[in-house]
Amino acid sequence: MRRLCTMADKLSPDEKLHLITRNLQEVLGEEKMKQVLQERELKVYWGTATTGRPHVAYFVPMSKIADFLKAGCEVTILFADLHAFLDNMKAPWELLELRVKYYEQVIKAMLESIGVPLDKLKFVKGTEFQLSREYTLDVYRLSSMVTEHDAKKAGAEVVKQVEHPLLSGLLYPGLQALDEEYLKVDAQFGGVDQRKIFTLAEKYLPSLGYAKRSHLMNPMVPGLTGSKMSSSEEESKIDLLDSAGDVKKKLKKAFCEPGNIDNNGVLSFVKHVVFPLRGEFSIKRDAKWGGDKIYTAFEEVEKDFAEESVHPGDLKASVEVVLNQLLEPIRKKFESPELRKLTNTAYPDPSKTKGAAKGAKAATGGGGDDDLAPSRVDIRVGKIISVEKHPDADSLYLEKIDVGEAEPRTVVSGLVAFISQEDLQDRLVLVLCNLKPQKMRGIESQAMLLCASIEGDPRRVEPLDPPEGSSPGERVFVEGYETGKPDDRLNPKKKVWEKVQADLKISDECVAQWRDKRLLTKLGQITCKTLKGGNVS
Repeated sequence: MRRLCTMADKLSPDEKLHLITRNLQEVLGEEKMKQVLQERELKVYWGTATTGRPHVAYFVPMSKIADFLKAGCEVTILFADLHAFLDNMKAPWELLELRVKYYEQVIKAMLESIGVPLDKLKFVKGTEFQLSREYTLDVYRLSSMVTEHDAKKAGAEVVKQVEHPLLSGLLYPGLQALDEEYLKVDAQFGGVDQRKIFTLAEKYLPSLGYAKRSHLMNPMVPGLTGSKMSSSEEESKIDLLDSAGDVKKKLKKAFCEPGNIDNNGVLSFVKHVVFPLRGEFSIKRDAKWGGDKIYTAFEEVEKDFAEESVHPGDLKASVEVVLNQLLEPIRKKFESPELRKLTNTAYPDPSKTKGAAKGAKAATGGGGDDDLAPSRVDIRVGKIISVEKHPDADSLYLEKIDVGEAEPRTVVSGLVAFISQEDLQDRLVLVLCNLKPQKMRGIESQAMLLCASIEGDPRRVEPLDPPEGSSPGERVFVEGYETGKPDDRLNPKKKVWEKVQADLKISDECVAQWRDKRLLTKLGQITCKTLKGGNVS
């Protein structure tokens, strides 16, 4: 603590600014920060919505928080519990308080692991001030100024996108903007994916009579699969409580192509976590491959990896050592019975909560999650045998699809009008098989072809792709709902499919998901080619 204060006291305003902004992808309002630093220390806040379990990518903002403290900043960490609920109910109301407690414990454990003194930080829970009379009035004032278009655009990369979005998701960006005023900060820090929310804050806060703040943006660090690290993509991330064995296993599978420095999650971890925290990185390897080498600048590591002087296996093994050193104090803290219980109750195993969902339904008179169990929907792998135009409708097509039964099913669809017919012939697709058959322009459709699509752009349609090697009739299930039995036929009055479909989405990695859990067959995950962030229809 004393050392950090002493270091900050010795730094000039320009040196403080360098510490504050190093390794960031973008800074908005840098001149204003320079002016503040000439007069006093900068006040910064970082907020995290208490949704899925934090993973090792959270060390990236933690290392920047360490930089802020070294520069003498006053730092506030916001546990945004209300935001977690508003974001398409990623955190159910009944779990909100438990997840805030989990986040508080695990974030503090991370900060202690990297040597950040907690007494230099201020921790705030969103609902401590976001439910006040003054804040609520400002939400109404802001909602009278912000257009639906601006609100939707601002949250596009942060708020979960679904076919029928809830009003809560439109409120989310405005609340995040207001937090800057109510936390009395000079700057907000976050990922570059929040840029549109930051620019919304800069546009509308002055309209309420509040000052425009500066914004500090971290790059989005690639996950282990080469795309964004995500709580909902198990293979893309390492959990903070993963064992040393799990860390080794996940790093072994990580995307780390020899010489490829783009979308390399392992290399990014070295850049954004190891060097800011330690100032050096040691590669451990056999003497016959050059022996151990200590790097004092990331650019040297990147250069050697690009030139293939450093092998991916050696890079992974060396990162594994650092990761386990960072994670061990966190694992140790969470060995306590109290924190184990907190972890299990804040993040219950979905496959073990069916009884609880039924109980909640009985207690509330209906509307429980059992009504929405995705296992009730009979989705199978199908193979298209033939495609032809509907005789009475130019915009409709008839497909004969093998779904593993004695006879192929006839499917009437309009989506395939925008897909090359040659691409469909003999193609493996996904088919919803337990809807009530219905006639479409005189021909009975016996199932539904499922495709990825982009809302508002009917021409952007792609069939969903089962894993290679799949066979017609194989069942498609949601991760965690493997054992449920589908209804023989869905009752149209209950609208089970419509409720399930509302939460089906294509992730940023082009993986089909339901409530952030992957759609799978026994051979792997369901994907599409290019429609990131799309819907399933």
